[in-house]
Amino acid sequence: MAKKELRVGLIGTQFMGKAHSNAWSQVGHFFNTPVKAVKAAACGRNAERAKDFADTWGWQSVETDWRKLIARPDIDLIDICTPNNNHAEIAIAALEAGKHVACEKPMCMNMDEAKRMVAAAHAAKNQLTTVWYNYRRVPALTLARQLVQEGRIGKVFHVRAVYLQSWIIDPNFPAIWRLNADVAGSGSHGDLNAHIIDAARYITGEEITDVSAHMETFVKERPTGNMVGGLSASTNQSGGKVEMAKVTVDDAVIMLAKLAGGGIGTFEATRFAQGNKNGSKIEINGEKGAIKFEFEDMNWLEFYDASVKGREQGWVKISATTGDHPYAGAYWPAGHIIGYEHTFINQASDILTAIGDGNFKKMQPDFDDAAKTQAVLNAATESSKSRTWKSTGC
Repeated sequence: MAKKELRVGLIGTQFMGKAHSNAWSQVGHFFNTPVKAVKAAACGRNAERAKDFADTWGWQSVETDWRKLIARPDIDLIDICTPNNNHAEIAIAALEAGKHVACEKPMCMNMDEAKRMVAAAHAAKNQLTTVWYNYRRVPALTLARQLVQEGRIGKVFHVRAVYLQSWIIDPNFPAIWRLNADVAGSGSHGDLNAHIIDAARYITGEEITDVSAHMETFVKERPTGNMVGGLSASTNQSGGKVEMAKVTVDDAVIMLAKLAGGGIGTFEATRFAQGNKNGSKIEINGEKGAIKFEFEDMNWLEFYDASVKGREQGWVKISATTGDHPYAGAYWPAGHIIGYEHTFINQASDILTAIGDGNFKKMQPDFDDAAKTQAVLNAATESSKSRTWKSTGC
């Protein structure tokens, strides 16, 4: 019997557009979901580039106006991979048009937009919303959450998280859209700190209630330029002269946090950590045990069990690649590692399953959940401006 189809309309054809296209292409090869994904249409502003993208990734048609895409009756889900300043407008319009919505992180630019997105989701009828916090779908991190839920580390005392990159240390790296607050909203804070904030909330099951943060911009002005793929960029030149632009986002952020359960946390995110490419790490210390995870070694989870005899205590390195680890059983035999792209495939599988089952609340983070990460981001931004502790409202 033929499966019911979910016809996807993708908006945005750069880095995340590729990651999502791969996920929609591959999910049916690994997961037996109740609904089949169909890559119905890809949307990009430049018709020629959008056509090339669609041909490469197997999208059936092309649009250059996202409003036309949303209006199409043959589209069931809108997948948003645009710069951050478009997220709220597109998501709300898609919900009002009766579509399911999957939106890239961060959810939006600020809490006003987040509240409007949540309100639109609540007003929608039988529609799924989700934000692509794909690190939740790393098997080792999902295992970490399960261990915490089972009480294996007990009361959480500390969360210690960093996200370290180095790709814009060169002062001649161009002032791309990610360095423009009007488009990106924030820099390392919304791009990187968002991931580790969400990971901490996800693993511990606790909300971050109060924060104190400091943000720093090390290079205040850069040559103008554009993204050319991934995190690469080219500089604009006119008549041999390089035009300069102000950098209006943070290069680095340090944040202290209070957890709802009484624990405390430290979060650091930067694009200026020489020697680091994508160094996302989190350690959680509890009364009965502890957990460590590094994204660049993503198939492993370190676990410390303080409940065993003292002479037997020590860090155990778990290869989260066996059939009884979350998601891992869908892929290769034990020890045959998976990578970054599989986290998106895992999330695509969860989306298709939730829609097929009609249990949309099972698909997390939805807009309600992601708005809580957005609330932490916003409180930290306000804290950095005022140099005071701020409540997140969570």
